[in-house]
Amino acid sequence: MPEKGREENLEERIRTSIAEYVGSPENTLQNAGNEPAWGNPLVGFARGDDPIWLELKKDIGPFYWTPSEIFSLAFPSLKCSAEQLTVISWVLPQTERTKSDHRMETAYPSERWSRSRKYGEDFNVKLRKHLVKELMDAGHEAVAPQIFPLWKMQTSEKYGLASTWSERHAAYAAGLGTFGLCDGLITSVGKAMRTGSTVARIRVPATPRPYEDPHAYCLFFAKGKGVCGKCAKRCPAGAITKDGGHDKARCQAYCDNTTKDYISEHFGFEAYGCGLCQVNVPCESGIPVKDNAGR
Repeated sequence: MPEKGREENLEERIRTSIAEYVGSPENTLQNAGNEPAWGNPLVGFARGDDPIWLELKKDIGPFYWTPSEIFSLAFPSLKCSAEQLTVISWVLPQTERTKSDHRMETAYPSERWSRSRKYGEDFNVKLRKHLVKELMDAGHEAVAPQIFPLWKMQTSEKYGLASTWSERHAAYAAGLGTFGLCDGLITSVGKAMRTGSTVARIRVPATPRPYEDPHAYCLFFAKGKGVCGKCAKRCPAGAITKDGGHDKARCQAYCDNTTKDYISEHFGFEAYGCGLCQVNVPCESGIPVKDNAGR
């Protein structure tokens, strides 16, 4: 990572740093084969002064942080304008073995998927910290909003369950994907993935967003309910409906009251999650809308 004042090739260096860390032994399901939790990452960038952040704040709720707001919380004595900031976002795709296992399930998460939710997300936290440290060591102030102490869940008047920062919305802003019927993010490597992000005082060209519609890559919204809606059929909690609704509270309740106990009893570790709507669907591993397939 270059020091402050020497930012040439900074974008490439950040991409390389993330890719190399994903390729490290830290990326593991912690199973008998010590398999990697994630495949090769996608990385995107969004300007700190992109109007989309204020649009998201207005849409989600006043509690939602813009990049400037979270950066000011992390560095209260540092004067920094929004145009000096860049949001770095990444996508960590599920491995083929994990997706294959999970496709076979209809009510509960597979073991590999459960491990990716626990140990894979533990790695994602390490990746956030790793990138922040590399940036800070090079003289670029940075913060990972999702693991900042003031991050918390909130209630959106429009959407219900929400939070002060959303990794998926950051990825959407950084040109990495659009939302599906189940609210998962459909990316060029599909919806079976997790995301992470960091806000840094750097200037890196923004990744183009090849979409304006937040649901552009979803067959249900692009082609109509008669064409898809398969994620609704995959949901064991009945939290996704083919009229375009997603009951987040019902989804969370299923994870809290059903899958959490199942994972503990069957796999011997504590984890949370379901993810059945992310596999065995047209958007599992790519963008199913033909008009956007090459973007």
